Amino acid sequence: MAEEEYGSFVDWNQMGDLAKSSGPTKVDCKDLKEFKQMARQGYWAKNHKLRAQVYQQLIKAIPCRTVTPDAEVYRDIMGNAATKKPSSHIPLPEFVDGSPVPRYCLKAEGVASAHQIINCLAGQFPDISHCPALPAVTSLLLHFSIDEAQCFEHVSRILACNEPGKRLLDQTFLAYESSCMTFGDLANKYCPAAHKLIVATAQDVLEVYSDWQRWVLGDLPFSHMVRVLDVYLVEGYKILYRVAIALLKFYRKHEAASQGGQGSPQQQDSSKVKADIQAFVKGIASTVAPDKLLEKAFSLRLFSRKEITLLQLTNEKSLQQKGITVKQKRSRRNVQLALNPDTFSSEIVSAKEMRDIWSWIPERFALCQPQLLFTTSNHGCSLNRFYQHCEGYEPTLLLIRTTDGDVCGAFLSTDWEERKRGGNKLSFFGTGECFVFRLKPEMERYEWVVIRHPELASSIKTQVQEDTASSEGQNEDSNSLPQPEKPAGDLSPFLSARHFNLNSKNTSMFMAGNFDSIIVGGGDGNALYIDAELNHGRTGRCTTFDNPPLCAETFQVSLLEVWGFQDAMAS
Repeated sequence: MAEEEYGSFVDWNQMGDLAKSSGPTKVDCKDLKEFKQMARQGYWAKNHKLRAQVYQQLIKAIPCRTVTPDAEVYRDIMGNAATKKPSSHIPLPEFVDGSPVPRYCLKAEGVASAHQIINCLAGQFPDISHCPALPAVTSLLLHFSIDEAQCFEHVSRILACNEPGKRLLDQTFLAYESSCMTFGDLANKYCPAAHKLIVATAQDVLEVYSDWQRWVLGDLPFSHMVRVLDVYLVEGYKILYRVAIALLKFYRKHEAASQGGQGSPQQQDSSKVKADIQAFVKGIASTVAPDKLLEKAFSLRLFSRKEITLLQLTNEKSLQQKGITVKQKRSRRNVQLALNPDTFSSEIVSAKEMRDIWSWIPERFALCQPQLLFTTSNHGCSLNRFYQHCEGYEPTLLLIRTTDGDVCGAFLSTDWEERKRGGNKLSFFGTGECFVFRLKPEMERYEWVVIRHPELASSIKTQVQEDTASSEGQNEDSNSLPQPEKPAGDLSPFLSARHFNLNSKNTSMFMAGNFDSIIVGGGDGNALYIDAELNHGRTGRCTTFDNPPLCAETFQVSLLEVWGFQDAMAS
């Protein structure tokens, strides 16, 4: 039997169809693009021995540190212990954060071997401080290893990967926590319906998303997880995000079916929502086949690895600035904690409405609480005073109530002081994290059009072009708006227009301001235009956000507020 060489740790009685080897017996491929296609299609998925050989080839090709422990190191360390029966009673290192070794159709002694390997890895990688995914990865690779020593070498190479820009496993709390925030950002953008469900049902959204890696590496059945591993070893960490977002989409569909349209979901303890998602993922085999899960994951039009890396680094920087680099008993403050209904006071929105808006903002600001910077009821209807009170704050939230009772606004990623870079010209600035929204008569958000239509970012490099903003009383020539470059290292590099090759000059006009108006959104109109007296405004469709009018197309401002984001950890 071919599996005798690879699979001595496996309980074949639990493997079902995976115990039957069929299909190709070798892979003759050197081209990475072709390899990627084969992995996605499951070329080696029906042959255990071939899969083991492919994994060995892929892992051997991982660029690693000069000194990376190998199988011989494991044999030297374990010595006679390798001949003794391992025990699963050996406690796992603290850095796995309580994550158990998933059974994954292993024999009992296979689980015990995983414990032994993980503890040996802990001694060889003293810099690891937080790695909850390690038990799952070790358990999976044991399936495809001749012995413990080979499994140890394979996991070591994954941990020691030093290819620039490539990550395989989070090994610090900072990296892990920022990945949870990044997943929240991606869920917010790429499955808004599922994100809305989590916001509506869970008291602590970030607490629910903190389990995202475990959904994939731990909760998924072996038949599904091994197909994910096929692609993960070829394409890397981004695959984990894709699969987790696909799982969230399937979970929402499952919940919608079980609710049967019985009104709005009720909010409950976050641990209950976490348990519900975990139960769904563990039982997913009854409704979603492995290939269907991957099909959903690859149908998502995510940003490039470069963009996701930028977001990850930005979230890491935000956590570092708040001093959150190691696990704490309470490491994050969620939306609900930041928005205390007893102390929050706005003349435009309720605490619940503000919490809904907070669920749309980038995750790195979820540790902040709203800080009122400007309100026309206290500071008067003066654009000059608007700038005085808002400059120096980034990002900000603009809220408007019209005399008709409609409520709309915008999340603005960049400091209003940036407008001065254009001199006397009305210049657009900001990043693709900006969005506009309306709350009344109904709640809706409109993001940067490139998020919903990535095809607008072409692969053809274009020249820096002049952008145009329409504003009252100005002719076409005076509307030419150069976009100033934002210096590297500022707060919001993610979704900066300079990282995209945009095939339209009108798709990156986020915010602009001068002495007689402020504008949000441009290109064939403005999402919001407010005059110098902060009294009259207009709204219409614009190319940047592809939004309908947010209220009556011409309106009178009843009240305008601007909110900043105060560091809740520093107070």
